[in-house]
Amino acid sequence: MKPDLSALDDSLDDAGVDGFLVDAASDDSDQLYLSGFDAPDPFHALYDGEVHLLVSSLEYGRAKSESHAASVDRHADYEMRRKVEEYGRLDGTRRVLAEFLDRRDVASVAVPARFPLATADGLRDRGIDVRTPESPPIGRGDGNVIEDIRATKTDAEIEHVRAAQKANEEAMAAAERLLSVAAVEDGPLVHDGEPLTSERVKEEIEVTLLREGCALDETIVACGADAADPHDRGSGPLLADEPIIVDIFPQDKATKYHADMTRTFVVGEPSPAVREWYDLTAEAKAAALDALEPGATGEDVHDAVCDVYEDAGEPTLRDDENAETGFIHNTGHGVGLDVHEQPLVGPGGDELEPGHVVTVEPGLYDPDVGGVRIEDIVVVTEDGYENLTDYPERLVVE
Repeated sequence: MKPDLSALDDSLDDAGVDGFLVDAASDDSDQLYLSGFDAPDPFHALYDGEVHLLVSSLEYGRAKSESHAASVDRHADYEMRRKVEEYGRLDGTRRVLAEFLDRRDVASVAVPARFPLATADGLRDRGIDVRTPESPPIGRGDGNVIEDIRATKTDAEIEHVRAAQKANEEAMAAAERLLSVAAVEDGPLVHDGEPLTSERVKEEIEVTLLREGCALDETIVACGADAADPHDRGSGPLLADEPIIVDIFPQDKATKYHADMTRTFVVGEPSPAVREWYDLTAEAKAAALDALEPGATGEDVHDAVCDVYEDAGEPTLRDDENAETGFIHNTGHGVGLDVHEQPLVGPGGDELEPGHVVTVEPGLYDPDVGGVRIEDIVVVTEDGYENLTDYPERLVVE
């Protein structure tokens, strides 16, 4: 799938630079998106109206057959071995890159926000003008034009997210089944005669995802006071009658696209406070979805959530930027090649457009109560949104 880079052409023309340069491995999503090449070691991708790659001899064959590139060069094409012997590894590789650019009459480049300083300095030493996203109109100052382009998904990309979300739901169901067969006793839940732990539920999630062609580095299964920290991964025994936040954000191993979903469960009897929080959070999510449409901003959607919580007397960061309990994070974020990307659904969030894939994930947190969060993943459409999540919301596990 070759991306539409016309917005990059316009940005480079407006900025008066010759090309856009990425120096990274394919775990950098801008590199993967621009080059279409999956490689574990850093390589260079130049866009000057077409994509050109500079790779090692090891990756040359694959890059020619698998990438989006109009041309692929090897380090050996620029006598890298001789340059390294003469100038040292760092300076030698800088000289190879500068010659690669010079061969294409590229004297100025825009680069992503996270670009190696040594590479930038080396190119500048050789007369190449290197511009950062803080130099408008290359980017908005908080990202870069490639990240902006990636925010609007094609139909094919949306299907990739949909497939990852289907696997996500299988994993959530596996976690919920494990919780449902746990014995409810005073204190820790018990499974097969042993305390049921966060680690055991995570294992079930990860094994299920592998069977579905997905993987993840980490997931969240956090109980009680752990769940009061939105990004606490959770550890140790899971407790009866306490809220358990399960937040799963897998990546499809073939397409590299992510999904994201959170549910909150209680095994046993939730406290009145947790029940109230859960109902309020479901109401806040519904309000966010009602506000979500093309033309609305990410901040508009976030404000709808804050309105619900503040009307109920719950703290929010909008009302008090120093709040440590209540609603203490943004409403959501974009999802794609990165699990957190543009657009922002929170304060300062820009206008939403058809093709934006975002999460909606209100929540409430207090160590004295625990935490509650409910999260769906949706795509903005021409006349509203489509919810890509098809998983029930239920607090009490049966």
